[in-house]
Amino acid sequence: MENDLEKMKELAQKVRIHVLDMVNYAQSSHIGASYSIVEILVTLYSKILKINPKDPDNSNRDKFILSKAHASCALYAILAESSFFPLETLKKYYVDGGILPGHLDKESASGIEHSMGSLGHGLPFGVGLSYANKIDHNKGQIYVLIGDGECNEGSIWESAMFAGHHKLNNLTVIVDYNKIQSFGRVDEVMSLEPFGEKWTSFNWEVHEIDGHDFEQLITVLELKSTKPKVIIAHTIKGKGVSFMENKLEWHYKSPNPEQYDEALKELENKK
Repeated sequence: MENDLEKMKELAQKVRIHVLDMVNYAQSSHIGASYSIVEILVTLYSKILKINPKDPDNSNRDKFILSKAHASCALYAILAESSFFPLETLKKYYVDGGILPGHLDKESASGIEHSMGSLGHGLPFGVGLSYANKIDHNKGQIYVLIGDGECNEGSIWESAMFAGHHKLNNLTVIVDYNKIQSFGRVDEVMSLEPFGEKWTSFNWEVHEIDGHDFEQLITVLELKSTKPKVIIAHTIKGKGVSFMENKLEWHYKSPNPEQYDEALKELENKK
């Protein structure tokens, strides 16, 4: 287990460096929102998801939906590291003539289960997949990663009500609770608290964890339930680069050359 955790930490650092390179080269946004979900993605793709890059369309596969699709570069990085497509493809992120858009396009690369842009759409889609799997007696599990600011959307709570009513225990939602949304802190824009109690009232099994702790992530993701499960993952926006951590500006900002060099040096020193 200890060896596995070390490999996961190394993979997380690789993903963060890929993301830094992609955002820097494209001079794009959302590095902070991408960094807060790295450990979640590494855990899912290393330990949890029953998927095969050589058979990506297997009808019985697990499916992962990144609803906060502005963090697409983190998903592209873990998919490349998981052999869904070559690492060289990451250079085609968000550039003229590229194939990897800033928000997700299902047709752009292998391993992407959905096209996504406007917030609040991933969970309804995931609920539909979960319900269909129940009808078809398909054992595939559905995992949906949503943002905390995204929980301002009414479609999130309509979906939560439907899933709770139908006891969709093949559905796991992970909330990236980094406490910062596009224009301010979540508790100032529109507080979600009491957050866990809201999900409980919709008949969900609720867990709260440190979203950067691999052991906690593995433990809670492996738990079986008779209800849909939500994991409120407390995370840090910009995690991994000290001057980006918990800073609103890194929701949209891209690094200048000096900041790129500083961030890369910090990440490489953590290997």
